Amino acid sequence: MLSLKSSTAPWWLDTVESHVEEVLIDHAHCEKKAAGTALNLIFAYVDRLPLVRELAPIVNEEMAHFRLVLDLLEERGMTFRRLTPSSYGRKLNDLVRKHEPGKAIDRLLVAALIEARSCERFCLLRDRLSDKALAEFYGSLYASEARHHAVYVELAKLFAGEDEIRDRLDELSAAEAAIIDEGDDLARVHS
Repeated sequence: MLSLKSSTAPWWLDTVESHVEEVLIDHAHCEKKAAGTALNLIFAYVDRLPLVRELAPIVNEEMAHFRLVLDLLEERGMTFRRLTPSSYGRKLNDLVRKHEPGKAIDRLLVAALIEARSCERFCLLRDRLSDKALAEFYGSLYASEARHHAVYVELAKLFAGEDEIRDRLDELSAAEAAIIDEGDDLARVHS
């Protein structure tokens, strides 16, 4: 369902447990970026009304999640601040083709894969975090990440046939697995 070709390595959860503040701050930035991605796609493909209609609520939902993470940070006495992002998003976006319609397809499928990885990781956090309040919080976000993944994959079909989308998603998913398996020295949602 999630189009992922690898599972999160066990060390990642240990990293989260020992760097909760950094991961929460990064999560807030990820939600903000997710809203920006959906909004940028609306601007870029404004002539595709089904895309506009599907992504407008996602912009709002991602901003609502951003506010929820900000509230959680505040409740825990943590300060939202700039962080060096992981290289995950940049590396995925480097795979986006430069010319249309490939560019639109890839932008949508990269967004789908990021949502899928978030979904997979939120499920891990829900099921395995020792901080039960935080585990419950991540459990509350799990379903929306899965739904966003599915929306982005479906929207890519506005630009090409199902077979082409499936094949390109397969290619990008393999690349995503290699990127996530490299890991990152930073404690981040996608490290």
